[in-house]
Amino acid sequence: MPTMTPNRRSLLKMAAALAVLPATAFAATTKTYSSRGVAIDGSDAVAYFTEGKPVEGSKDFTHEWNGVTWRFSSAKNRDLFAAAPEDYAPQYGGFCAYAVAQGSLASTTPEAWKIVDGKLYLNYSRRIQRRWDRNIPEYIADGDRNWPSLSV
Repeated sequence: MPTMTPNRRSLLKMAAALAVLPATAFAATTKTYSSRGVAIDGSDAVAYFTEGKPVEGSKDFTHEWNGVTWRFSSAKNRDLFAAAPEDYAPQYGGFCAYAVAQGSLASTTPEAWKIVDGKLYLNYSRRIQRRWDRNIPEYIADGDRNWPSLSV
């Protein structure tokens, strides 16, 4: 039996993880990554910009947008998002930027993120993020090209 390269092994792990995601991981009418109707695992999308790190959102500060509930750590962050959600929501509906560049959808983890040219990108894991970091401009171009044709 041939040995598997680390690249192939990582992609197979990502595909396996995607295959076991519950159907509720994807909003029914939009392409937004969510779990039980809560976007991006309940992380505060605005905090990535204002605090420079992932911050858990609260059930006390929510906003409905794009078919799912977004949680925030404060009323201020909720209000910033509500006024301009496109400025704060992650690209590709919060799905893994690397996976979208490869032509597929995968979940994300709050700790694997980067702001590029004022836009938030999330990744499946920190390991996948390191791979994405190697050629961000090309992966963004590929992701932008693939995103419209991907479906959930």
